[in-house]
Amino acid sequence: MQAARRAPVSPSRSRWPVPVAAALLGLGLDQLTKSLAVAHLTPGEPKHLIGSLLQLHITRNPGAAFSTGTGMTAVLSCIAIVAALVVAWFALVKARSPLWALALGLLEAGILGNVVDRIFREPSPLKGHVVDFLELPHWPIFNIADCCITVAAILIVIQAMRGVKLDGTLEPKATA
Repeated sequence: MQAARRAPVSPSRSRWPVPVAAALLGLGLDQLTKSLAVAHLTPGEPKHLIGSLLQLHITRNPGAAFSTGTGMTAVLSCIAIVAALVVAWFALVKARSPLWALALGLLEAGILGNVVDRIFREPSPLKGHVVDFLELPHWPIFNIADCCITVAAILIVIQAMRGVKLDGTLEPKATA
């Protein structure tokens, strides 16, 4: 078996500022935009932002993605809290590649953005509804936290396709 090759980054150096900055920036932007949406949008009255391409349309989602699990908000909250802790551990302890660190920071921002809603928004702690307000044609309404999760997933797929492991090393290439 071949030893793992080093990626063109310094995997021995900690990358913790990258995921921390991404998580804080993403979480802050998510909570700011949700606060603005709650303050300025009326349910059932969408506002066109970019013609019919992007509308602002506030809804409150008690469930997970695509409104699944709407009766399990407390369970989803607990799962999200555990997921946030696991992602933080990988981001701060294991990730040495800058792109992995960024991806995990964005994933953390997305998880925390929605879990903050579940903990602190109405109707009650751990049963709060997530504020969604961005609407594209033929797509469920979403928020900035959801965008962070989506970008994180894309970056994770790119890193996996490139063969870059969390520690910044490259997967050994198969020899024929």
